[in-house]
Amino acid sequence: MKRDVRILLLGEAQVGKTSLIMALVGEEFPEEVPPRAEEITIPADVTPEKVPTHIVDYSESEQTEDELQEEIAKANVVCVVYDVTKEATIEKIRTKWIPMVNGGAEKGARIPIILVGNKSDLQMGSSMEVILPIMNQFSEIETCVECSAKNLKNISELFYYAQKAVLHPTAPLYDPEEKQLRPACSRALTRIFNLSDQDNNQILSDDELNYFQKSCFGNPLAPQALEDVKMVVWKNTTDGVQDNGLTLNGFLFLNTLFIQRGRHETTWTILRRFGYDDELELTDDYLYPQTRMVPSLLQSCRTSSVSSPACPGALSSTTRLIAYLDVRHCLECLGYLGYPILSEQDSQTQALTVTREKRIDLEKGQTQRNVFLCKVLGARGAGKSAFLQAFLGRSLATLAGFQGQWLLDRRDQSSVKCSPSPKHSPCCLRRCFHPWQAQRENPGEPSPYTINTVQVNGQEKYLILHEVSAETQFTKPSDAACDVACLIYDLSDPKSFSYCASIYKQHYMDSQIPCVFVASKTDLPEASQQPGLSPAEFCYKHCLPPPFLFSCHSQGPPGTAIYTKLATAATFPHLNAVELGAASFWLRVALGAAVTALVGFTLYRVLAKNK
Repeated sequence: MKRDVRILLLGEAQVGKTSLIMALVGEEFPEEVPPRAEEITIPADVTPEKVPTHIVDYSESEQTEDELQEEIAKANVVCVVYDVTKEATIEKIRTKWIPMVNGGAEKGARIPIILVGNKSDLQMGSSMEVILPIMNQFSEIETCVECSAKNLKNISELFYYAQKAVLHPTAPLYDPEEKQLRPACSRALTRIFNLSDQDNNQILSDDELNYFQKSCFGNPLAPQALEDVKMVVWKNTTDGVQDNGLTLNGFLFLNTLFIQRGRHETTWTILRRFGYDDELELTDDYLYPQTRMVPSLLQSCRTSSVSSPACPGALSSTTRLIAYLDVRHCLECLGYLGYPILSEQDSQTQALTVTREKRIDLEKGQTQRNVFLCKVLGARGAGKSAFLQAFLGRSLATLAGFQGQWLLDRRDQSSVKCSPSPKHSPCCLRRCFHPWQAQRENPGEPSPYTINTVQVNGQEKYLILHEVSAETQFTKPSDAACDVACLIYDLSDPKSFSYCASIYKQHYMDSQIPCVFVASKTDLPEASQQPGLSPAEFCYKHCLPPPFLFSCHSQGPPGTAIYTKLATAATFPHLNAVELGAASFWLRVALGAAVTALVGFTLYRVLAKNK
């Protein structure tokens, strides 16, 4: 919505332009009227819409043609004033003033016009019969107001309608020639309907309508008012009401009716509550609310209050993944999904939680986070893509049953389709996630990211797997940064392990990032890794656990133990795997010793008492 309004008054000489301005300011008819009034600024706190308003007068005797054109260019709305007692001033509306204001402008760029019939105190009847054909001819005319500067009749109403034409314009919403909503308005209202339809049955129930009403206007409708609204829709549409609820067509009809009856501020209130600007685009302030969050610290995203019936269970994980990778894009997605309205929050920043730095986690030996990033590294053909798909419960035997994007199995260079049909995703999700997916180097291949839940000591954690291409060059330390590194090699390829060993020595050996080696394709014959130490010897030398054996070439779902191991290592980064195992062992020993001591002490007291 515009932050101020500039109103320009035009019309023939002696029609009362200056008198109208002075009557508004002085609240009385001026005895002496100057040729032209100075520009008037009305403060925001005294206007109905709380927006500063500038009122500009025009005098043909004091201003040049160039000055007039300059004022027209700066105006947000033009009031064309005519004398209701002189038909010549009415005819000039059609032949002179409207062509001057909007002569060369396209429909969408035309300045809104208010027709003002002054001196109504000098005429008994109305001029509307003569004015209506002009209003029908020029769609940019918002309304016509008959007033009297002498009697102060409709003076404040005149400037209210002028302000309203700027702040709540009709042109972006409605096509008066076609007598229907414009496509952009219809699309925006359809999105709003879909977001308000929380049970996704294509009908707004009474509860959903009242939640919508309260979100937009502050108060729910009274039961009788709600029934009256549905009755109006039912009488004027064939499918606007179904199962005692409002359909999309009924919702669109209702907004069309508001606009046709001059209540387009109602539709604008709805649109702006859901984030739209005057061009019916979602505003940057709505999609990208200001936040003090540091992207590198964002590790968790609460989305329990946002649901998508079309994608049950998927939204929370997907949002966490995007929040971890791109905070700004996550805010955009939550904005498209109507998070502020559905969760009754000021903005979607309330959905995000920032946890403390990883450095502090290492110092304290514990973490508050529940979302962890694991980089999956390995030579070409090591089985990284299959490892990511196995995290989603897909073995090589079951991948063939999916339809969608191609997954390239690097072992045999065959291709298998692996993602569900996009028709199951809501349109807002596809629009929101598409730009992020488009960042892939090869759009025909699957995403290099997967996310799923893992249980660590009875607590649910989210583990993000990021497949790193073998061609990727780590040019700075942050390129290798993650919560845990998974170095995967092909057990059947004698040269596969050397790549992982090299990556470990260059980027992880001296870091505090826990590392886990994984030997993939254990269903194939094992080959001796060359050159240098064997994988087991290498891990022993560097105080790492032995390589974890893994294969996704099975009939059943792949095992989850390796993913639990990765998530556990990320949860306890201050302990290496050997220490984790030792800690678990000594915890059991200590517990056993404590129980033994307690039993012995109890027996001693019993024996001592018997003596």
